[in-house]
Amino acid sequence: MTKEEKNKALHGRAIFFGCGVQGLRHKDRSQLAGWLLLAVAVLLTLIVVPKGGLIPVYRTPGDIASRDIKSPRDLLVEDAPLTEAKRDEAANAVPFIYDLDVAAGAQAIKRISSGLNLLLQHQQTPIQGEPDDFLRQLEADFGVPLTAEEYRPLLNMPLSQDIASSTTVLLKPVFERPIVANLQAFKNHQQEGLQLLDRSEGKELSPQLLSQVTGLNDALAEAKQQLALLDVSTAQRQTLLKVVQQQLRPNLVFNEEATAKRRLEARAQVAPVLFQIKKGEMIVREGERVTADQILKLKAIRDSGRDNRNLQTVVGLLICTLLLIYVCYLFGYRNISKFRPDSRDLLFLAAVFIVLFVLIKISIFIATGVGNTFAYVDSSAYFYAIPFALGAMLVRIVLNSETAFLFAVCCSLLVGVLFGNSLMMALFALTGSLVGAHGVRHCQQRATLYRAALWIGLTNMVLLLGIHFLSGRSFELQLLWKLGFGLLGGLASAVVVNGTVPLVESVFKYTTDIKLLELANMNSPVLRQLMIEAPGTYHHSILVGNLAECAAEAINANPLLARVAAYYHDIGKIKKPLYFIENSGGQRNKHDKLAPSMSALILTSHVKDGVELAKEHKLGTELMDIIQQHHGTTLIKFFYDRAKSQADPGVQQISERDYRYHGPKPQTREAALIMLADAIEAASRTLTDPTPARIQGMVQKLINNIFIDGQLNECDLTLKDLNLIARSFNRVLSGSFHHRVDYPEPVHIVREKTEVVDKAPVKDKARIKSANSDRKSTDPAQDSETTAAQDSPEDLKRLGIS
Repeated sequence: MTKEEKNKALHGRAIFFGCGVQGLRHKDRSQLAGWLLLAVAVLLTLIVVPKGGLIPVYRTPGDIASRDIKSPRDLLVEDAPLTEAKRDEAANAVPFIYDLDVAAGAQAIKRISSGLNLLLQHQQTPIQGEPDDFLRQLEADFGVPLTAEEYRPLLNMPLSQDIASSTTVLLKPVFERPIVANLQAFKNHQQEGLQLLDRSEGKELSPQLLSQVTGLNDALAEAKQQLALLDVSTAQRQTLLKVVQQQLRPNLVFNEEATAKRRLEARAQVAPVLFQIKKGEMIVREGERVTADQILKLKAIRDSGRDNRNLQTVVGLLICTLLLIYVCYLFGYRNISKFRPDSRDLLFLAAVFIVLFVLIKISIFIATGVGNTFAYVDSSAYFYAIPFALGAMLVRIVLNSETAFLFAVCCSLLVGVLFGNSLMMALFALTGSLVGAHGVRHCQQRATLYRAALWIGLTNMVLLLGIHFLSGRSFELQLLWKLGFGLLGGLASAVVVNGTVPLVESVFKYTTDIKLLELANMNSPVLRQLMIEAPGTYHHSILVGNLAECAAEAINANPLLARVAAYYHDIGKIKKPLYFIENSGGQRNKHDKLAPSMSALILTSHVKDGVELAKEHKLGTELMDIIQQHHGTTLIKFFYDRAKSQADPGVQQISERDYRYHGPKPQTREAALIMLADAIEAASRTLTDPTPARIQGMVQKLINNIFIDGQLNECDLTLKDLNLIARSFNRVLSGSFHHRVDYPEPVHIVREKTEVVDKAPVKDKARIKSANSDRKSTDPAQDSETTAAQDSPEDLKRLGIS
C-alpha cells in the first residue's frame, strides 16, 4: 500500500468509524429493543386504559359535589338495592328442604329384634364357645357395645318368643316416626315453609308426615314408657333402654346445601332492575348535596369506564403506544448523534417509563381520595401536584439531554391519553419535563435538583394561569389552589429524584456526575492509598486529570468523568509501586535484573490490578472500563526492543503480541482522552528544554503515533477532535512548564558546592555536578508513559511511542 493510500484509509477510518461501530451495536441490540418495546407498550396500555379514577367518589348521601358531572355515554344502570331486594324475596320464598330416611327406623327395629332372638336362642340352647365370643356376636346384632354389668342381666332376662315380638312391636311406632334433632328449629322452619324429601330416592313426601314429627328427646321418653310395660327387672330395662337409645337417631335432617342451592337458583332467575341514563345527562351539579341515586349513577359511570373498554379500544391504544415509542426511538437513532442507548440504557428507560406511569396512576387515586375528603378544593386541582417531570429529570442525570427530550415527548403524550385525551395535561407534563431536564443538565450537587424543581414549579404556575384564562374562566379561589399544587408538583419531582438517583446508580451500575463528585474527593480510600504508596503515580494522575479535563471541555465530552477517571486510571500500580520509575525515589531500577518478558508482564498487570481494585471499591462501570482501556493494545516498545536485542538471531522469535497491553482499545471519547493525556504527560517529563515549540512537536508526534497504531479506531473521535485535543494539551503543558527567573544562590552556598567539587575525586565530579543541577536523570521505565532520559528522542523511544 502506497503512502497516499494509507493516509486515505486512515482518514476514512477516522471519519466513518463512529457510524460503522454504532451500526453494529444497534444490530446486536435490535432484538432486545424490540422485546422491550412490546413489553413497555403492553404494560402502559394496561395502566392507561382504566380511567375510572377520574370520576369523584361519593359514598355517603349528603356529600357536597365538587364539580359538575355529566354522563359520557348512554347507560343502562342496574338499581342494585332494588335488584338485591327482589332477589332476597325470591330466595326467601324457597322452602327449607328436609331429608327423611324412611328405612332408618325399620333397620333399627331389625337390629333390636335380631339381638333379642339371639338371647332367646342362647337361653333355649346355649351356644358353645367362649362367653366373649357370644358377647361380641350379641354386640354385633344389637349394634351397640355392652359392658359386663349390662351383659349379665341380659343373659338372665326371662325371654320368650312373645316377649321378643312384643318388645319390637312396642318400639316400632317410636322408630318409624320422623325424628329431628332440634324440634324448635324445625317448627320455626315449618312456619316459613318446609318440603320433605325421601333421602334415598329424592322424591317429595306427603306433607301429612309433618304432623308426626317429634324431637329426639321426646322419642326417647316415649321409648322409655313403652319399655316400662315389659315384665323385666330394672337392670334389664336399663340395658334395653341403652340399646334403644343407641339405635334411636334423627332420621329427619335439614339439608342446608340443597336449600342454599335452590335459593341461589331462585336469585339467579330474578332479572336485574335497570334504569336508563342518557348521554350528556347532568348527574350532579357542583355544590349540590349528592343523593343515593346520584351515587349509584356515578358508580355506574366509573364502572363503565373500566368495563366497557372493549378489545378494540385496548388494541387501538396498544398500536398507538407501539408506534409512538418506535418512531421516537428511530428518529433519535437516525438523526441525533448522542442518542445511542445500549442494552443497559434501554432497560433503564423501560423501567423509568413503567414506574413513572404506575406512580402517576397511584397519585390519581390518592388525589381523588383527598379531593373527596376536602370538598372545598376541586379534586382535579390535586392532579397538578403529581411529579410528571421526574422521569425526564432522572433520564437527563443518568444519560443525556437528547434522550431526555425524546422520553419527555413520549411520556407527555401518553399522560394526555391517561387523563381522558386531555391536550392541556399533555402540555403541562411536557413543559415541566423539559424545564426539569434542562435544570439538571449539569447536576453536580444536590442543590441543583432543588433549583430545577423551583423552576419547574414556577413554570407550572405560569402555564396553569394561561390554561385557566384560555378556558374563558375568570379569577377564582380554585385557581390559587391549582397554582399552589403546581408549585408543589415541581418540588415533589426534586424530592423523588433525589431519593431515586442512588437507587439507579446501585441497580443499573451507572456513574452519574453526583457519584463522580463523590469519587473526586482526594480523601477517598483508594486515592489516599495511592498517595501514600505510589506518590509519583498520584502526582502523575493529578496532572493527567488536568490535561484530560481541559481536552474534554474542548471537544464537548464529559470533563468531570475525564478528570475523575484520570485520578483512578493507574490505581493498579499500588500493588507493585516500585516497579514504576515515578515511584522509585532514586533507587536502583528493579527492571535491570528482570527479563524483558517479565518486565512487560509486570507492567501490563497494573491494568488488571486496577480493575480488581475498582470492583472492590465499587467505582462504577464507567471508571472500570476506562481503567481497562486507557492503554488499549499499545506496544511496550522499550522492553520489546530490549528483548529483540537480547534474543539470538535466527533462534529465538520475539512475538510483538507478548509486549502489548491486552486492551480493549478505548471505546469512548473519555477513555481515549485518558490514553492521550497519560502518554503525553509522561513524555513531557523527558523534555530537556520544554519550550512551546518542543511541546507542540511532542504532542503532535504522540497523537499521530497513537492514531496510526489504531488505538483510536473504536471511539468516535474525529480529526477535528484530535486537533482540538492537541491545542488544549499544548496550552496546559505550556503553562505547566513556564519559565522562572533564575535567582542567584547565596555566596556561602556557592562556595560550599565549589569546595565539595574540588575535593572530590575526578571520577565523581561529573556525578556531583549532575546531582546539583535542576534536572535529575532517570532510569529506563517500565511503562509506556513513565521513562525519562537526557536526550528527548531517546526518551520517546523508551516510552514506546517514537
